Amino acid sequence: MQEKILILDFGSQFTQLIARRVRELNIYCEIHPFNNFPEVDSTVKGIILSGSPYSVRQEDAPHFEFAKHHTNLPILGVCYGAQYVAHFNGGEVMASNTREYGRANLHYINQQNPLFKDVPGNSQVWMSHADTIKRIADNFEIIASTDNVEVAAYQIKGTKTFGIQFHPEVTHSIDGKQLLQNFLVDICGCAQDWTPDSFVETTIAALKEKLGDDKVVLGLSGGVDSSVAAVLLHHAIGKNLHCIFVDNGLLRKDEFESVLESYKHMGLNIKGVNAKQRFYDALNGLSDPEKKRKAIGRVFIEVFDDEAHQVQDVKWLGQGTIYPDVIESISVKGPSATIKSHHNVGGLPDFMKLKVVEPLNTLFKDEVRKVGKALGIDPNILGRHPFPGPGLAIRILGEITPEKVDILQQADAIYINNLKSAGVYDKVWQAGAIYLPVQSVGVMGDERTYENVVCLRAVESLDGMTADWCHLPYDLLAKISNEIINNVKGINRVVYDISSKPPATIEWE
Repeated sequence: MQEKILILDFGSQFTQLIARRVRELNIYCEIHPFNNFPEVDSTVKGIILSGSPYSVRQEDAPHFEFAKHHTNLPILGVCYGAQYVAHFNGGEVMASNTREYGRANLHYINQQNPLFKDVPGNSQVWMSHADTIKRIADNFEIIASTDNVEVAAYQIKGTKTFGIQFHPEVTHSIDGKQLLQNFLVDICGCAQDWTPDSFVETTIAALKEKLGDDKVVLGLSGGVDSSVAAVLLHHAIGKNLHCIFVDNGLLRKDEFESVLESYKHMGLNIKGVNAKQRFYDALNGLSDPEKKRKAIGRVFIEVFDDEAHQVQDVKWLGQGTIYPDVIESISVKGPSATIKSHHNVGGLPDFMKLKVVEPLNTLFKDEVRKVGKALGIDPNILGRHPFPGPGLAIRILGEITPEKVDILQQADAIYINNLKSAGVYDKVWQAGAIYLPVQSVGVMGDERTYENVVCLRAVESLDGMTADWCHLPYDLLAKISNEIINNVKGINRVVYDISSKPPATIEWE
């Protein structure tokens, strides 16, 4: 059984980043909402308590059954997690007169403590808290301090329970990775054996056991996630996997044909289905993003149901759901509420009578690519930018029409082809054009025009949970803008999105 670390999410914006840092150390971890914590079994090696926008002094502060676990397992409380443990075990947390946000230095470190092994004196850390731990109980020991915060880190004597008021998961905490490694490896005893190769081996074995001789229908999109999911399933069940690639009329320019071509040599059992008109009919008159997503998800299911009936005795629907999809679709109290629905997350209608298999639903995007590489998948497929399940429907703000789709496909193709020819495509995590419901005045030749605006979006990211906008060269942006305006009828203005995530999201809808 795969050993793991459980991360209890109290709503911090950094919770996913903690998970990323844990996994970078080749240790498997799972994020669970504080109000839906799983039963702890023998595979759990330790627990990390996240930060939170709440104060432990609030009446509605999130709670955790600390006493149930802290004598059995190592626990690391981060920020709110540290304050929570101190406050409810005889200490005192109060609003601080010397709030710390940003960089600070640990002027005192107990370097004999296992949590701070190989962490140098005066190490820089990143603080982000309004409350502070004013007093700790007698059975707590201070193991690090800053100039302003005496209890920057503590340990409960005689236990493997630790608390830190800074964030080791952010890069501004210079020795944060070392501290996390100390906790995970030395204190929790994790083996650091969770690698792409081990994931492939254990997942294929698990799929064989789970699926047996059952048949699976899987929707291929041409993207990284569905491709890797398909190859994993193919290794497990061979020809019992039936792949369907649906042309929903919302793909990129010429994508339907090129994707089918790219899968020819992969040995996958694949069928292409033209369902454009069904999607356009379902989207007619819809402009609300959630309604568009749900309509597309519904028609996808209907198409799969139609195709599944043509495969005798199919029992499973395979999906390329990845971990950020799952995280963003979990609804918990307060700040961790659902950001948006994902068409490939959640249950299926009763009429479909299919069970769901999601071999990638514990992986972040970069991990999916590493697994794909371990499987020997074509680098051109693994290097493709992420593309949303609802396709161009959520890059056309407002109502969808075939005419708008055609305009955006042309603009997007010019954009992406220029990124590739300029040699920057692989340096960008995700790029796409967005059709805005805005018309502006322009001049073409001797005539005034009143046409539409396209926005270009390009971001740098590791896994899509956070992202920064790309500083593309001005001359490249100018070339792309000129080509779009000169070649795409209906567009007379191009703008560039310089928003990061957070506070914005990568997609506009």
